[in-house]
Amino acid sequence: MRELKKFLLMVAVFLGCFYLPVELLPFRNPIFEALTLVRWYAREHVLLCLVPAFFIAGAISVFVSKDSVIKYFGAKANKFLAYSVASVSGTILAVCSCTVLPLFSGIYKRGAGLGPAVAFLYSGPAINVLAIIMTARILGWQLGLTRAIGAVVFSIVVGLLMHLIFIKEEGNRQANGDFKLGETEGPRPLWENALYFISMVGILVFANWGKPQDSDTGLWATIFNLKWVITAVFFMSLVLMLVAWFKKQKLKNWVVASWSFAKQIMPLLLAGVVVAGFLLGRPGHEGLIPSWVIEKAVGGNSILANFFASIVGAFMYFATLTEVPILQGLIGAGMGKGPALALLLAGPALSLPNMLVVRGVIGTKKTIVYVSLVVVMATISGIIFGSIVK
Repeated sequence: MRELKKFLLMVAVFLGCFYLPVELLPFRNPIFEALTLVRWYAREHVLLCLVPAFFIAGAISVFVSKDSVIKYFGAKANKFLAYSVASVSGTILAVCSCTVLPLFSGIYKRGAGLGPAVAFLYSGPAINVLAIIMTARILGWQLGLTRAIGAVVFSIVVGLLMHLIFIKEEGNRQANGDFKLGETEGPRPLWENALYFISMVGILVFANWGKPQDSDTGLWATIFNLKWVITAVFFMSLVLMLVAWFKKQKLKNWVVASWSFAKQIMPLLLAGVVVAGFLLGRPGHEGLIPSWVIEKAVGGNSILANFFASIVGAFMYFATLTEVPILQGLIGAGMGKGPALALLLAGPALSLPNMLVVRGVIGTKKTIVYVSLVVVMATISGIIFGSIVK
């Protein structure tokens, strides 16, 4: 009964955000931007992004054995394989900095090492194929190519550094081996597990397939036009597999595990979105910090300009693909190429809501180090890129 009350309260808060009558508010200020961003987030990201991600994370905790996660992502796993898979995961998932959180939490709590888990956390939203293509087409091939290479390198380097910095703590964590999260499903053929997870990832990816440019008539546009048909096929396949392969108790465990992720993550995400909207506003709209301050601060290729772009990118929330038109406007207002790259490398992978949830999973100290590494590396990359590309 207590859990039901929590669920009903969460649904009520979501519906309140979804139907928030912000148009009726008689003011245009940071409070308006915060509430508008919350409503936009509830409408665009909760049902199609977060809910599927919660169920995938719940499935990892229930149907994927702890031994399997430790084998491929644990401290003693093959480092080349672990970091290679983690660093390119974003090409498949194409998720934002918030949607990746339940998936990161799921593999980390099942025994994945800190390094591969953080590499996955960064690469999930950073290496979005469509976003990189749009970056190259709209902002220039130099930015697009450098963003793609930088995102892969960042995920590996940041993951390895996190592993080395906290190697003692991670050694103790792996030695204790307390990675219980729900009851694990018994032995199941690999092909069944593969199809099951492919169907859920397919729903997540294609339900959120971004709209291409109006002039684009290629493959991306075709998939966008058929996105709901493809999503329906994956959904029906998932339903058939659940009916045929899973017992009632296991399905119940799956729902309970998914709910535990939702309880942990959703309140922090909504709080983070409110604060981000209050301070920085929505894309194209001002929050407490005026847009002219940001535009003036990121001109040229100074250390301060690149650092400021990295900080703003790290704390501002970017939905998938929105960073490209935002940067297009900033570059038109005088933003340097170096700071533009710094924002691209720090922005999509981080956000204030992202930081709050990551802190709840790995702790304050590790979160601060992770964010600092991304910001510093983005700043240095921006300086180097800005000095080469004028």
